[in-house]
Amino acid sequence: MAAQPQPGIAVIQDLDDIVGFGAFWGEVQTNIHKALGCLGTITNGSIRDIPQVAPGFQMLAGSIAPSHAFVHVVDFGGSVNIHGMAVRSGDLIHADRHGAVVVPLATIDPMKEAAPKLAAKEAQIINAAKSGKGVEAIKAAMK
Repeated sequence: MAAQPQPGIAVIQDLDDIVGFGAFWGEVQTNIHKALGCLGTITNGSIRDIPQVAPGFQMLAGSIAPSHAFVHVVDFGGSVNIHGMAVRSGDLIHADRHGAVVVPLATIDPMKEAAPKLAAKEAQIINAAKSGKGVEAIKAAMK
């Protein structure tokens, strides 16, 4: 986790028969991983100790569990599957409170170019919706 590039995200697939039965992520692991340069985790497993996690450490998980786990790391730096999202070591991931996606590196430059245009178009539509001028104003903004 402390290796470059930094910052990193720990993506961990729970392989137990009962996924999420015990949580790897809690107060101790979030503080350790944050100290190693990790911004957060994405896991299909569970998390715990929500009020005590390292400040600013972000977590997306399959569930919350009251118990920690006796974790056996079986591999590192390989491929995992988190609720259908295939992730390989080194992938670029965009995550927010709603979920996560792997971003193909070849799409970064086109996205940078398209983002301001998309934001302007969405602002136009939202302004029309808030204007109180009704459906025709929204239709016109969407054209």
